[in-house]
Amino acid sequence: MLTFNVLDDLKESLLVLENFINKADTRDKIEQAIEMMSSSIKNGGKVISAGNGGSMCDAQHFAEELTGRYRDDRPSYAAIAICDPSHITCVGNDYGFDYIFSRFIEGMGSAGDIFLGISTSGNSKNIIEGCRAAKEKGMKSIVLLGKSGGALKDMCDLPIIVEHNGYADRIQEVHTMIIHIMIRGIEQYLSPACRNNKS
Repeated sequence: MLTFNVLDDLKESLLVLENFINKADTRDKIEQAIEMMSSSIKNGGKVISAGNGGSMCDAQHFAEELTGRYRDDRPSYAAIAICDPSHITCVGNDYGFDYIFSRFIEGMGSAGDIFLGISTSGNSKNIIEGCRAAKEKGMKSIVLLGKSGGALKDMCDLPIIVEHNGYADRIQEVHTMIIHIMIRGIEQYLSPACRNNKS
């Protein structure tokens, strides 16, 4: 027997989304992220995404929708998630878990690329190191955050914060929605065929 009310969970999820929607800069920041990533891809760059746990799944989902397809047929776009188990365990073993993303960026990142980090706490040390490595490589960083943004809100070029002090699942639900909007925006920005499809 359930010890919680399913409708209460749905209502809480809706409230977190409504609070995010009602922030004055929500639309501007998402549109800015779309423009940054689209411009990078258009100019021969790529988006490198990363997160931990469920946020790694979101990072993978973002990248595969760009290299594959989202809603419409169009060219494949340059995106890769940092999720190779051999890389993660190698770096984790040799340097520590805090450096699993930064080492990848050091080797694979280039000036003009974008780092898309995801951290529901805003304080994930490996995302912090990823932002530092991205800056050193001449990359811009966009980070999806939760809570009040944590340390990362002042370290990245574009923080997008879902303010919620409860469990991370509510934050991740909105992050997934943001990711879908960003993917759709990149498709429309880069492909005339997708631009003409308003469904």
